[in-house]
Amino acid sequence: MITYSESIQINALDYSRVVKYNINEVPFGKVFTDHMFIADYKEGHWQNLRIVPYQKFEMSYAMSALHYGQAIFEGMKAFRQDNGDVVVFRMRDNWARLNRSAVRMAMPEVPEEIFVEGLLQLLKLDKVWVPDSENGSLYIRPFMIATEEAIGVKISSEYQFIIIASPAGVYYSKPIKALIQNTFYRSVKGGIGYVKAAGNYGRSLYPTKLAQDRGYQQILWLDAEKGRYIEEAGTMNVMFVKNGTLITPELTDTLLSGITRDSVLKLARKMGIPTEERRVSVEEILTGIEKGEVTEAFGVGTAATVAHITTIGREEGDLIRDYVLPPVEERKYSHLFDKTLRDIRKGRIPDEFGWLIKVER
Repeated sequence: MITYSESIQINALDYSRVVKYNINEVPFGKVFTDHMFIADYKEGHWQNLRIVPYQKFEMSYAMSALHYGQAIFEGMKAFRQDNGDVVVFRMRDNWARLNRSAVRMAMPEVPEEIFVEGLLQLLKLDKVWVPDSENGSLYIRPFMIATEEAIGVKISSEYQFIIIASPAGVYYSKPIKALIQNTFYRSVKGGIGYVKAAGNYGRSLYPTKLAQDRGYQQILWLDAEKGRYIEEAGTMNVMFVKNGTLITPELTDTLLSGITRDSVLKLARKMGIPTEERRVSVEEILTGIEKGEVTEAFGVGTAATVAHITTIGREEGDLIRDYVLPPVEERKYSHLFDKTLRDIRKGRIPDEFGWLIKVER
């Protein structure tokens, strides 16, 4: 019996385009590696697995994804360790989350072997694209789109699963200011807030632009039911340190189950740092900042890892009041988590959680 891994057809380039770039300095998400992985879903099963040179593709303007939003994705990273090895971080967790998204969006699940073998084979070809800088990584984007050529609201019968990759450096070059968003909402109960669906990110763009026009880089989303509880920070999960305890909003169907979020919580518990996953009200955080009880606020996600939040703004009438946190250089916990994750990925300290998968030479 032929396995999925044995059925992957590879059409490799003779020479890499990497020589055209300084991969330690390219802008995030603008330059892509030599190859991409593609699998087609037709007639009820996955087929035509292949790795081909990175390319554009022909599509029909009637393609289902364009009209009815059946599009999901993941974000993950590969790292070059100090000894030159390339490792992928928590790959199977991303595969499991992709399939949770697929189920909710009425899309076919991707078998583990297709996801894992497709990605590892791709990385074997494109290892040279993994930066060796301290904060460099290869950002990996697995995604699935509905490709049936049909107009009519129904579940598509055809899909493509694709993996592309892009060398990346620091996502946020500076700490960020966040504005509390109390007019627009990211998700509602019973919706798709826990899904990495394209539409979740599309709906965030306009509110984020409004905040950026007022001098803030990101927004803090509140719950749609009462508008009192903090849920996420832009496209990241959010965490606070209050009186030495790490606090983060509890997971519900309105929040994305972030893999970096889970990694930080696991590290904190191993280090003996108290953690709380619960509802976090706006008033608790803002009052805590005023009293000096809340000393750190930061977003966590694959792209940024840890993004320090220096200021939280809240509209009060026609004005915005800023609540300023202690300076970034004085922060203990967020720096500790950022450094520890980097040291694990770089191979400087043991990977006690089994998070890393080595890309064989």
